[in-house]
Amino acid sequence: MLRQLGRLERRFLEIESLLASPEVTSDPRAFRRLSIERSELEGTVVHVRDYRKVLSDVAETEALLEESSGELRELAFEELQGLRVRRDQLEAALHLSLLPKDPNDGRDVLLEVRAGAGGDEASLFAGEIFRMYQRYCERRRWKVEILSLSETELGGTKEIVALVQGGAGVGVYRSLKYESGVHRVQRVPATEAQGRVHTSTVTVAILPEADDVEVSINDTDLRIDTYRASGAGGQHVNRTDSAVRITHLPSGIVVACQDERSQIKNRSKAMKILQAKLLEQAQMEQERSLSAERKAQVGRGDRSERIRTYNFPQSRVTDHRINHTTHAIADFMTGDIQDMLDRLANHYQVEMLKEQQHSE
Repeated sequence: MLRQLGRLERRFLEIESLLASPEVTSDPRAFRRLSIERSELEGTVVHVRDYRKVLSDVAETEALLEESSGELRELAFEELQGLRVRRDQLEAALHLSLLPKDPNDGRDVLLEVRAGAGGDEASLFAGEIFRMYQRYCERRRWKVEILSLSETELGGTKEIVALVQGGAGVGVYRSLKYESGVHRVQRVPATEAQGRVHTSTVTVAILPEADDVEVSINDTDLRIDTYRASGAGGQHVNRTDSAVRITHLPSGIVVACQDERSQIKNRSKAMKILQAKLLEQAQMEQERSLSAERKAQVGRGDRSERIRTYNFPQSRVTDHRINHTTHAIADFMTGDIQDMLDRLANHYQVEMLKEQQHSE
C-alpha cells in the first residue's frame, strides 16, 4: 500500500511543479485539468504524511515502553493506545483513497429534473426539488445557470435543466452523482378536498458536463428547428423564432431551449445539453459491457430506480438505498442535504472496498 501511496505523492509533487510552469499557466484547459487532479490528490497526500508520522511515533513509543518502568511506562502505554487508534483510522482512509476513481468526479454537472407520475402535483414537486438543489448549491457557493425550463399553467415545472458549476478543483459531480433516480413524494395536494394523501414522482438526472473534445458531433447528424417560444418570457414570446429544437439523428435524442431572446444563445445552451446526454449515453454503453460486479463498484444510480421518499404528513425523508431516514423534511427541502449526501458517498465507498477485498 505504501508503494502505491508513494506514487500518488510523487504525482502530487509533479503536478505542483507543472502548475507553476509557464506552459501550463498559459493553457487554461491544462491548468484546470491539473488543478482538479491536484485537488483530488491533496487529501490523500495529507493522510500519507500523517500516516508516516504516526508509524514513526508508534515505533518510538513501543521502544520507550520496552525500556521504561513505573509511571513513565503507564504514560507510554496510554500514548501508544491512542497512536494505534489513529494509525488504524488513517489506514482505513488510505485504503479508501486507493479505490478506483470515477473519472467524472471532478466535473461540473447538468442537473435535470422532470415531473413524473402524478399530474399537476408532480410538476409542483419538481419545482420544489429543483429549488432544494438550488439552495444547496447556494450554500456551497456554486453557480447555477438554468439552460432549459418548461412550466405548467399552474406554476409547476414539467422539466428543467441547469448547469451547476463549482469552479476549478471543485467536484460538483462527486457530491451530486448519487441523486439520479426517482424521487417519490407523499402528501395532501392543495387541490385535494378530502384530505387524502397522494403519491407522485419526480425524476432527477445528474449528467457530467462534457468537454467539446470528448463528444464529437457532426453537423450532418443534426436536425435543427426554430420556432416561436411559448409561455412566460416577455415580449419576444410568440413574436420571434428564437426557440431552438435540436434532434441528434443517430441517437434520437431531442433537446430544446427557448429561454433566451437570442436564437444563437438558445442554440448554444441546447448543444451543451446534447453534449452531456451523448456523453452519458456513451458511458452507460461502456458500463453495460462490464461485469455486474464492476457496475456495483462504480455505483451509478439507475434513473428508473426509486431512490427516495419525501413523506410530508410524517415529516420524513427516507433514502431507500441506505435505509436512512431524517425527520427534518422542512430543513431538507431548503437545501440542508449534506448529511444525506455524505452517508450515500460513504455507503458506496464501503461497498466498493468490500468488492475490492473480495476480488483480491
